[in-house]
Amino acid sequence: MRRVSRLTVFFAGELGLAALLTAAALHEPGPTSERDRYRVATTAPSVDLRQVTDAVSAVNFDFRGIDTLGEEFILFVSVSGVLVLLREPEAEERGLIIDAADAGRDMKPTSAMRGWMVGTVGPKVLFGLYIVGHGALSPGGGFQGGVILATAPMIIYLADGFKVFRRIVKFRMVEIAEAAGATAFLVLGLLGILAGREYLTNVLPLGEANTASSGGTVVAISWATGIEVCAGFVLVMYAFLQHVLAKREAAE
Repeated sequence: MRRVSRLTVFFAGELGLAALLTAAALHEPGPTSERDRYRVATTAPSVDLRQVTDAVSAVNFDFRGIDTLGEEFILFVSVSGVLVLLREPEAEERGLIIDAADAGRDMKPTSAMRGWMVGTVGPKVLFGLYIVGHGALSPGGGFQGGVILATAPMIIYLADGFKVFRRIVKFRMVEIAEAAGATAFLVLGLLGILAGREYLTNVLPLGEANTASSGGTVVAISWATGIEVCAGFVLVMYAFLQHVLAKREAAE
């Protein structure tokens, strides 16, 4: 297909998409619409019933926590599938250590760039912990904070290569952390049954709104989710890096 034909098809699709989005925006209901009842039913109760000022976290980890549990185990199963498909047993048995700076990249980072990247690891971890721990107060929570925490090992890989990444990221410990995070979510749900109520019922002390201890099980589930998400993404990065670099070294 010629360049002109490709551009014609592309812009035709873009115009069609723009027309659909415009039509949807014009028919968007206002804040007093009957379709806005879901917002009304969740925003005020988040504070009144759960002492949680971030309604999204209240919905994710409390009002419809069973859906979030399913989403977390979708991630858990997906990570497990990646590990099964990309695991390199021969590389593990031979103790294969690959320096990604030599095997996978044309240029090493400069000293200034390396210093900058390494210097951002600490703030990145602190910010990720803040997002996980304050999900009941402000936008954030376990999913977002877990992804932020997972970028810290990737920065280490970019700065120092796979040798340092592998030495810092203990594969078995990260596997245990992922399983522990998923298990903690399940166990927190059982607290409701032990209290004689429904599964995942919020039975822990709710605390006071606008404090880090507010929300009861919302905060606890946020931490469990953050651990599972962070560990899951790190395991996927580890598996892909080892697989690609091992194949590259074998080809050489």
